[in-house]
Amino acid sequence: MDIFDIVIVGGGPIGLACGIEAEKAGLSYLIIEKGCLVNSLFNYPQHMTFFSTSEKLEIGGVPFVSVHPKPKRLEALEYYRRVQQKFALNIHLFEEVLSIIKESELFTIQTSKQNYIAKNVIVATGFYDKPNLMHIPGENLPKVKHYYNDPHYYANQHVVVIGSSNSSVDAALETYRKGAHVTMVIRKNEISKRVKYWVKPDIENRIAEGSIKAYFNSCLTAIEEEEVHIATADGPLTIKNNFVLALTGYQPNFDFLRKIQINLSCDDFLIPEHNEITMETNIPHLYLAGVVCGGMNTHVWFIENSRIHAEQIVADILEKRSHFND
Repeated sequence: MDIFDIVIVGGGPIGLACGIEAEKAGLSYLIIEKGCLVNSLFNYPQHMTFFSTSEKLEIGGVPFVSVHPKPKRLEALEYYRRVQQKFALNIHLFEEVLSIIKESELFTIQTSKQNYIAKNVIVATGFYDKPNLMHIPGENLPKVKHYYNDPHYYANQHVVVIGSSNSSVDAALETYRKGAHVTMVIRKNEISKRVKYWVKPDIENRIAEGSIKAYFNSCLTAIEEEEVHIATADGPLTIKNNFVLALTGYQPNFDFLRKIQINLSCDDFLIPEHNEITMETNIPHLYLAGVVCGGMNTHVWFIENSRIHAEQIVADILEKRSHFND
């Protein structure tokens, strides 16, 4: 069986960036992705606009040319597909990593299809896989969606949107403009300050004029087939409902991180242990890259500021190899 210098778990932008750096360094590598190429981006809402400008999303020195300063999801999918083609990156798609076991100096990576052997492993799995659940009655009903795609689906429906993040605000505005009757349920007393600056006035004006109903300092308490129950600042309320968009955020796959024995911090953030210079975890030669490094603090790492992780990791691998050869 071939022994790879690096196996990279995750085929998102940062996983691709790691593959590019390995390619440049002449290291043998394999990227393994459980879904399609840049799977997380594929699952973003169809009409999503990035907060960042296109140049901040670039990897491998390949220019990202977009129609507008802030690119859309479809442009990003096309860009990263062309980057993968340009470098002919060695990637296996629709193959899930099930376990990573280290024996002596080598890792055995078991996937849904076969096993691989590697000297180093990079985990670049992001945080879009597991939604933060509300843990309320009715959350498992089919009408409850933790991922939002296309607003047309909700035309003429009574829709409740949970939260006031960028994803919640986008969903509220887009479904409203497709004819949905939209109610927002927001735990805090205002729209999040992190909402895109060109969108925030829009949602605030729609709420002020009553086009979109918003309950602040409120939370959903139960979901039924044709209605939902809300605890509002003025007392309990029941309203008609067809769909709930529970866009309550997402988290890394902590069960997987624990399974491969990466230490997590003991606080609420569950930050995986790693060296911020080399990105190496508590397990020698096992590295983290990208937004997974932040644990539950998902507003720390993004594509634009974690691209450098690929360079840091490959530099450390090369340095260790040179010391070994000496």
